[in-house]
Amino acid sequence: VYRKGAREAGPVMAWFGGGADLTPAYLFDDDVTYFHQMLKHACDAHDPHYYARFKQWCDRYFAIPHRNETRGVGGIFFDDLEDKAPEQLFRFVYDAGNAFIRAYVPLVARRMATPYGARQREWQLVRRGHYAEFNLVYDRGTKFGLMTPGARIESILMSLPLTARWEYMNQPEPGSPEARLLDAVRTTTDWVK
Repeated sequence: VYRKGAREAGPVMAWFGGGADLTPAYLFDDDVTYFHQMLKHACDAHDPHYYARFKQWCDRYFAIPHRNETRGVGGIFFDDLEDKAPEQLFRFVYDAGNAFIRAYVPLVARRMATPYGARQREWQLVRRGHYAEFNLVYDRGTKFGLMTPGARIESILMSLPLTARWEYMNQPEPGSPEARLLDAVRTTTDWVK
């Protein structure tokens, strides 16, 4: 935030937070590795410790304790950064945002024509349900927004999936692609070894 009409005076106050995580319904190791490599590259350009620190923060932040899993296969997350000058932090946040675009768009292009049937669609909806659970129960931004007087509720809830599904005691078949994804979101993996 800059003083109105006095940009050269520098920031009055600054807040830097954000992140990116990948939440696939099916696990493609090469996609996840690529996603993490792109984020690590952006982090390393600003601080060699950022990626490891922010990946760990992401793994903790996006946890869904009542399911013993995370929202997805990780990424980076950070909040209230103050370890560098505001201009440097702004540059990092800007570069991290661009890294997300460079990481995510190729994955969509690679997978958008992948054939699927009713089983895959049902699983996708179940995973979207878990995503919605995190956003409604644990996400600090959603909670803050919903508690803000006069808030535009629909704007706050825009991050929720349009459709989702919940099934009682849903357990995928052992060894199935669905079970493989669950294994990945229930363990912490170093995707850029």
